[in-house]
Amino acid sequence: MSFATTADGIRLYYETAGSGTPIVFVHEFGGDHRSWEPQMRYFSRRHQCVTFGARGYPPSDVPKDMERYSQAIAADDIAAVMDALQLPRAHIVGLSMGGFATLHFGLRHSGRAASLVIAGAGYGAEKEHEEYFRGVSLEVAKQFELQGAERFARTYSLGASRVQFQNKDPRGWQEFATWLGQHDAVGAANTMRGVQARRPSIYDLEAELRVMGAPSLVVVGDEDDHCLQPGIFLKKTIPACGLAVMPKTGHTLNLEEPAAFNALLAEFFAQVEAGQWKPRDPRALPSQIMKTD
Repeated sequence: MSFATTADGIRLYYETAGSGTPIVFVHEFGGDHRSWEPQMRYFSRRHQCVTFGARGYPPSDVPKDMERYSQAIAADDIAAVMDALQLPRAHIVGLSMGGFATLHFGLRHSGRAASLVIAGAGYGAEKEHEEYFRGVSLEVAKQFELQGAERFARTYSLGASRVQFQNKDPRGWQEFATWLGQHDAVGAANTMRGVQARRPSIYDLEAELRVMGAPSLVVVGDEDDHCLQPGIFLKKTIPACGLAVMPKTGHTLNLEEPAAFNALLAEFFAQVEAGQWKPRDPRALPSQIMKTD
């Protein structure tokens, strides 16, 4: 088993496959390092692919102190995994919680991001739902502690943006739900309280995002309601950013629609590596409907 060690001494489990330009995959709250298997298998044909478990997700260490968990720490943990593999730069791909970590990696470690794929990132960002999100995050943490992961996974895995996956691919969804039930309840609760409930809204990061130089791709499902408007905001704010909306799709994008997700990423990486994923043409004025002079 391979582990990276963070600046504060936490061991993070990682796996790697393939060779070529590196891609680091960063999992969501409901997933773990196994959640990227369709991408690891596909992209390792021509890339060095890395997947790792966030702190709190065995076989990575599970710190008992909630203060060892934060949004900034989650971004820095990506860098720690890259350091262990001696990767100066990589494409960073994150979903949901991992999408937020990817976004913050682009702000905190801009020189190390060949590109950013920010998928399903939006929960808690909408100002009108900010307090509700914090409250429900704390309730989720409480239920993981009270019920344990195996029991509470039966509830959490049937969220409004998860049932799309269940309807399309019952076997894939069942595997996701089973793996969720194997999570460490303390790690899940501390992640909810330390990272999710305390992270800043992306709308509060507008000034920093407007000067973030990394080529970026935002991906959302059209039935992942609380990611749609934040996705449009990111598209309009990050200079070299594209937005892909996947139809009839919920939150677990990379598992729910792996072929479409992989195709989006493959084209994105090809354009980035060719130097063709550029900032928006300044002539494309958002205020203009039709040109008259």
